[in-house]
Amino acid sequence: MDPLGGDMSWPTTVFLLVVVIVAAFLVAIVIVGLFEGRKEKQAAARADDLRQLVHRFEKLAENTLDAQQRSAVDLAELRTRTASIEQILRSVE
Repeated sequence: MDPLGGDMSWPTTVFLLVVVIVAAFLVAIVIVGLFEGRKEKQAAARADDLRQLVHRFEKLAENTLDAQQRSAVDLAELRTRTASIEQILRSVE
């Protein structure tokens, strides 16, 4: 006897069981698809974060190289000035 008060035959029971199994399978496929989509979004976000990090690192490296070159030019100028000051001091002695 089924919950609705009628007698259910074996073919009806098997049919309903198959419908429930197929529905459960479809629900499982949808859930797996949602999880896979979420994983792909997270992977894309990580890749974007890495691209931004690499870009920031490249900019930092470029700025550091510029600063090193400016420092080298300044140091060369200071050496030249120091040499001329030493020459002036020697000529005074």
